[in-house]
Amino acid sequence: MADKNSFRLPDLGEGLPDATIVEWSVKVGDTIRLDEPLVSMETAKAVVEVPSPVSGKVLKLAGEPGDVIETGAVLAEFEIDPALPQRAEGQDTGHHHGPPKPARGAGSEDPVPDARVVASDDGGAIADPGEPAPEGEPGGDRADSGTVVGAMQSSDAVHSERASSVGGVRAMPAVRALARKLQVDIARVRGTGADGVVTMTDVKQAAAQGTAKAGSPAPRAGEAGARSASGESRAAAAPASRPPEQRTALSASGKPMRTQPPSVTASGQPEQLKGVRRNMARVMADAHAKVVPTTLTDDADTHAWAPGNDVTARLVRAICAAARAVPALNAWFDGDKLTRTLHPHVDIGIAVDTDDGLFVPALRNADVLDAAGVREGVNRLRAQVNDRSLPAGELTGYTISLSNFGMFAGRYATPVIVPPCVAIVAAGRARHQITPVIGGFESHKVIPLSLTFDHRACTGGEAARFLRALLDDLALPQ
Repeated sequence: MADKNSFRLPDLGEGLPDATIVEWSVKVGDTIRLDEPLVSMETAKAVVEVPSPVSGKVLKLAGEPGDVIETGAVLAEFEIDPALPQRAEGQDTGHHHGPPKPARGAGSEDPVPDARVVASDDGGAIADPGEPAPEGEPGGDRADSGTVVGAMQSSDAVHSERASSVGGVRAMPAVRALARKLQVDIARVRGTGADGVVTMTDVKQAAAQGTAKAGSPAPRAGEAGARSASGESRAAAAPASRPPEQRTALSASGKPMRTQPPSVTASGQPEQLKGVRRNMARVMADAHAKVVPTTLTDDADTHAWAPGNDVTARLVRAICAAARAVPALNAWFDGDKLTRTLHPHVDIGIAVDTDDGLFVPALRNADVLDAAGVREGVNRLRAQVNDRSLPAGELTGYTISLSNFGMFAGRYATPVIVPPCVAIVAAGRARHQITPVIGGFESHKVIPLSLTFDHRACTGGEAARFLRALLDDLALPQ
């Protein structure tokens, strides 16, 4: 009887409890070889490609694109083909077929979080090579070369995101995810990348032009104009095909009608949160449950600024100056152990708004960057967020946060602190206000600032002095 293998979704190196299926590279009945692309999965931080852990026939796939799969749940089942290359049993470190084991089970914390894709037969994070194997499990005395799905016979190389060819189309998993989101048939998009790879720009251009809409047949010459004309004719005839609806506040008997609240007649359909928004919901709920937030607000007078000042660069510099003056807010706090860690460096989490949800990448070593370095770093982070090429490690580890929501609208806010940080600065929309000066009044441009701090780790006096240092630095001409 042929040997069967149940492959469980591994922890994709991000410590998240689930991931969303973007696209299968195979279908039931296909034969797949060890290391070949199996499926693209979207987490809160990236779209990653999960390779096959075995060679053999695909018996079962766990879901359809868009389905959410929990870490450690069965992702696929295979009938192992002994005639094809397989992972040698001697190379395994205890991650055998079957349900996850408590010691190194599905969903366990990744000991070295990074952007790599790691996978075992049981799912869950892979043990560090230097750690002894749990009691009763083999593999504790050898180098850990069998815990990553890859070419085990030749190296310990870990598979990261790369362009794959599915259905004759070469594209990165993130590009395929974007095409699905924009309802673009990627098979009809002309790739302009190296070797014909379809890029983000290709998909966005096709979506804007409407030339490759998913589900629509490929247009033939001469049909586009005819369809357009017939569509206009149908649109013009539609109103005449049904009687116009008449609304009245009175019933047939002439009495006032009782109306229903909007919620009663709402027709929207519930939508399951996925990817970034799903993680955002968890993070915000966790922050609300743990942090004791208090917010201070004030206005930074920028009347003395010389022309050409970069607002974001000045905000970053002011935060660094305030962190030097009051280190208590450039810190991490562990509410379980009641410990505080003050940081000698300043890594600022820059809030970046996208259609998919909120990203907060880290601007590293902001305290040693000049204005040009800050602008270059912020532009790089935003570009990487937009094309989903940001390494997972760049979304963690910041020591304080900045939200420049004023670039859209709003004056003051109560921004949310994400543990273990203890403070976040938010800048509102700049405005002019009348300011008393010696001899009269002047119109000064001001930037509204909101400082939210965790009152478990900081005193009100520390927060006020931090805000004062922010205001003083922002008042300087340069």
